[in-house]
Amino acid sequence: MEFLQQNWMWVSLALISGVMLLWPLLQGSDSQSLSANETTRLMNRENAVVIDVRTSDEWAKGHIAGARHIAMPTLAEKLPELEKLKKRPLILCCVSGNRAASAAGTLRKAGFDKVFVLKGGMTSWLEAKLPVTTK
Repeated sequence: MEFLQQNWMWVSLALISGVMLLWPLLQGSDSQSLSANETTRLMNRENAVVIDVRTSDEWAKGHIAGARHIAMPTLAEKLPELEKLKKRPLILCCVSGNRAASAAGTLRKAGFDKVFVLKGGMTSWLEAKLPVTTK
């Protein structure tokens, strides 16, 4: 006990750093993140559907082949169209992953279970030198 009293700053620092390291595990995640390579694996093995939530201008500059474009502001109103995909894995992407994480939350609240986010978004997809299309 005397050690703790004399070294309270060091003990506090150790506890805080431990909590910070464990925080992602304790917090859980609203959506699972996938790397670009994990995304391609899920697309190929489980027929996952990529949903791109970027703006129309961003989409037109290049997107993942076979992806569906549903801009983030219209996602809630397009939920009925996505109902038929409820049993398939859905991978959401945007530029960096922030909008996709928000969209994943919307889909989970609507009852979609297999929802993933492309970690790093299209930026990570392009860095992995994976193909994009403008068609």
